[in-house]
Amino acid sequence: MTASIPTPAPAPSLRPGSGPVYRPALILLASLFFMWGFITVINNTLLPHLRSVFVLDYTRTTLIESVWFIAYFVASIPSAKLIERVGYQRAIVIGLAAMAAGALLMVPAARFASYGLVLGALFVIASGITLLQVAANPYVAVIGPPETSSSRLNLVQAFNSLGTTLAPLFAGYLILGRSKGGTSEADVVLTTAERYADAQSVILPYLIVAAVLVVLAVVIARFPLPAIGASTHRASREARKGLSLWRHPNLVWGVPAIFIYLIAEIGVANLFINFVSQPHIAAITHEEASRYLAILWGGMMVGRFAGSFLMRRVRAEHVLAAFAVGAFVVMLVASFATGPAAMWALVAVGFFHSIMFPTIFTLAIRGLGPLTEEGSGLLIMAIAGGALVIVQGWLADTVGLQLSFLLTAACELYVLFYAIRGSRPASVEVPSAETADLARRA
Repeated sequence: MTASIPTPAPAPSLRPGSGPVYRPALILLASLFFMWGFITVINNTLLPHLRSVFVLDYTRTTLIESVWFIAYFVASIPSAKLIERVGYQRAIVIGLAAMAAGALLMVPAARFASYGLVLGALFVIASGITLLQVAANPYVAVIGPPETSSSRLNLVQAFNSLGTTLAPLFAGYLILGRSKGGTSEADVVLTTAERYADAQSVILPYLIVAAVLVVLAVVIARFPLPAIGASTHRASREARKGLSLWRHPNLVWGVPAIFIYLIAEIGVANLFINFVSQPHIAAITHEEASRYLAILWGGMMVGRFAGSFLMRRVRAEHVLAAFAVGAFVVMLVASFATGPAAMWALVAVGFFHSIMFPTIFTLAIRGLGPLTEEGSGLLIMAIAGGALVIVQGWLADTVGLQLSFLLTAACELYVLFYAIRGSRPASVEVPSAETADLARRA
């Protein structure tokens, strides 16, 4: 079963090259990319914080992030159906409202110091983000010329990276900087009273996040978002007969590429603070480590701007292959080196990861024609790969935190395969929805 992106409510259609028509929509969508990047990366500082509050091993710590990404798998199809029922714009508002509700649920979770309630609140936030992702990624990919879709999505994703860069500084100051566990040496054992006091430090940042989300929802509710053009609408069932997603190897290999890449990105981001805080790496506090995490995400932002520029001159798959090789090399260094070399290698992987998601996404839907929406739905569901970060948590408990990053290195090799071989589109061009309809009637 696949998720699809329903046709938005009628509005002025978007034509390739009609920049002024869709540019205001892209600017507004960039704010959505910023916010879900910001909120997602708050988890990177939240996980080491909750590990000390609830005295968790790495497996149970990464389970928190697994619940977050399970929401992508669970909520993708319901999100598509909701968009179909209420329309594109209202669905975005509902998604933002769900995120705000989840942020507010963190208040009682902190008051009662409840691990289960924290998991529930994060699931609600992630479900709201899923609704935004199901619509926004393919929307950005199709509203301009097909040959610049990778460049365009990388550019908008750069604003997502701006959010991920600022989030560790925000959460590091308001969560780790105001907690005993965050300002102490690595793996310090807190008293019960200290753990309860630390739990309260998440209340203020999540109240701020909830307020911003409500304001953004009001702005979007009043904004005249244009509809995707008729050429990108879902083909009728009759027109789609004889067309199959399985005939497109770039999509068939692209779905696991997204899934596997997410394992790598989320594993690095969520274990970064614990890793660099270790005595044989940087021997710093969690609060100090959050600043280096901001540099990692800043490298991703720089990489996306650079990637957007490069892909206007170099084929997207060639750029992806080069970045995959770079990521593999620095992950080997992070897995076996010690001291600053290991820390900076892990920081550097942010730059090399930067273009992977948007580039894989656009390469995977290339040439799908009237099947673009179904293919996009599958790719969004594949974001659930981030849930397998729990596997790296288990490896960290079993073979050690540093060697667990060999899993990340293995993921980079699959991305390299996809760039070199798996991203090649089908040799036969798929007809547009209109052409397919005419062929059926003939």
